[in-house]
Amino acid sequence: MTEGQREIIDNKSDELSLKDLILMLIKWWKYILSKWIIILVFGLLGGVLGFWYAFNKKPIYTATTTFVLEDEKAGGGLGNLAGLASMAGVDVGSGGGIFQGDNILELYRSRKMLQQTLLTTIKVDGKDQSLLERYIQFNDLHKGWAERPELMNLQFKADSLEEGNLYLKPNRLRDSLLTVIVGDISKNYLTVAKPDKKLSVIKVDVKAKDEFFAKAFNEAIVRTVNDFYLQTKTKKSLQNVQIMQRKTDSVRAVMNGAIYSAVAVADATPNLNPTRQVQRVAPAQRAQFSAETNKAILGSLVQNLEMSKLTLMKETPLLEVIDQPVYPLQKEKFGKLKGLIFGGLIFGVLTIIVLLIRKAVKNILE
Repeated sequence: MTEGQREIIDNKSDELSLKDLILMLIKWWKYILSKWIIILVFGLLGGVLGFWYAFNKKPIYTATTTFVLEDEKAGGGLGNLAGLASMAGVDVGSGGGIFQGDNILELYRSRKMLQQTLLTTIKVDGKDQSLLERYIQFNDLHKGWAERPELMNLQFKADSLEEGNLYLKPNRLRDSLLTVIVGDISKNYLTVAKPDKKLSVIKVDVKAKDEFFAKAFNEAIVRTVNDFYLQTKTKKSLQNVQIMQRKTDSVRAVMNGAIYSAVAVADATPNLNPTRQVQRVAPAQRAQFSAETNKAILGSLVQNLEMSKLTLMKETPLLEVIDQPVYPLQKEKFGKLKGLIFGGLIFGVLTIIVLLIRKAVKNILE
């Protein structure tokens, strides 16, 4: 058989395969059309279920805070080169530990910060309530605890769950429950990101079914993390300033005491015998020498103190809130029309798939 004859046979085989495919598709289409009543019934059923889901689904409220974080110390030198490198698509890294660069985003998701925020006390109808209690309340967690007395007996009062008590009086069941709640909030409630990598603006979103909780938790987490960031960022420099300030005040007090001592010696010997000058000159010169010595030390300490204050100012980042959540919060609700359409389409498509699989299995068995 020549190559030409083989090519003709192959072409005929391809035409037959394509013809069979078209005939099979037409056959399947006619089968689907013959089952239009079943598809319609299940589609309507899906539409009703979708409408019911949209009607009963609670809206999601979003509380948003945006703030600018600018670190002067990290902004010069290498920081400028890093900015140019980022424009070229090269990440040289920020370095310097957890309190520099974008690592503050992970600080928002840490257990310590989330747990401390949950223990924040808020006013609800004139009564003190922790955000943790509010979370348990609007999620109806007590209903699931009805059959477990040990869970029902747990206390989540704001005054009994201070951070110190959590470590001084550990409770395995309570701590495990806190771990689950913190993980749920970090995964499903809290979103922290930089909208633009080139800018220093950070956006914090809190989404919840309870509008009051979304706003209160957003404000509390921003306040808690930012305060912790500022205090820890400047802690070492602030301690240096305090130490230098105490030394400076101490030397100044000694110098002033020496000056007063020199004057006091002169006042104590108004009619001194000329042959007894040692009673006035020696103490006065001793006090004067002490004053001059402490004056020199004081000058150096004051200079170092001012340098420490300047370092503290440079290490203190600019952290300013731009936008805060205000009522009414942005609301996301699954529309009834959308639920009706999506429910009908999903059930209709699933019905078609089930019918096709059933038909294919039946053909194979026959």
